Amino acid sequence: MPTEQEDLISHESAGNMGYVILAQPATSAKFERQPIYWMLSEVAKRLGPDVYQTFTEGRSQHEWIKYLHAKTKERNPEMPDYEEMKTTGIFKKKCPEEHYVAFRAFREDPQANPLKTPSGKIEIYSERLAKIADTWELKKDEIIHPLPAYTPGFDGWDDPLRKTYPLQLTGFHYKARTHSSYGNIDVLQQACPQEVWINPIDAQARGIRHGDTVRVFNNNGEMLIAAKVTPRILPGVTAIGQGAWLKADMFGDRVDHGGSINILTSHRPSPLAKGNPSHSNLVQIEKV
Repeated sequence: MPTEQEDLISHESAGNMGYVILAQPATSAKFERQPIYWMLSEVAKRLGPDVYQTFTEGRSQHEWIKYLHAKTKERNPEMPDYEEMKTTGIFKKKCPEEHYVAFRAFREDPQANPLKTPSGKIEIYSERLAKIADTWELKKDEIIHPLPAYTPGFDGWDDPLRKTYPLQLTGFHYKARTHSSYGNIDVLQQACPQEVWINPIDAQARGIRHGDTVRVFNNNGEMLIAAKVTPRILPGVTAIGQGAWLKADMFGDRVDHGGSINILTSHRPSPLAKGNPSHSNLVQIEKV
């Protein structure tokens, strides 16, 4: 609902020209549509008053925007007040040192300006991760290590499932879209069609030529998509640009014709961040 709601957007400390945008709705919300914050607040409310209070801190989305604007203005007094920014829309500020340097104060004096880690330093061994590994309930094949270390992931190269689905499938950001935004633009679809990248060695073993329609499938789902046969990807690995819109009869055969990698990904979250493990997929590919 980006065109239907007020929002406060920052540049996230990238580059030396900082900015804050106070976006205003271009139209009102239609029908029963609600912002994500409202949805999550309602979930928190149903989990109990303590959860609701912890999540919202007693603020609505509008109140959070005004609060965050006020906190930003405390650090940047020259920033316009809330009502003025509703009209101007944006506030810019150039870094006086010309370049933003991460952890500048810590670099200059680590003792006086410790980091927000248990040791106050850049940690190779993470005490927090060690505690998480000891206290969280993890599956047998899930490992959280306090040191930088390789651990086999589920649905990965070392998974026994490779006997059935021998190709690793990764996702990548595609030049035709911003995630799923602009995925419905005809001219972009024509200029940058959805394809599955596959190495010539793997393609030849399956009788696949460049441009052939192929079936990509695993125990999560399947799709029909054009093959891009290229040595730019390693043997045993395939790739599909993320963000394509699903085109499948989910009450019928559930076969996707839009190249949506989500039809092939697991709902199982990653062990630590509990995020989407979009590069942990095993598939088989065959010519249609």
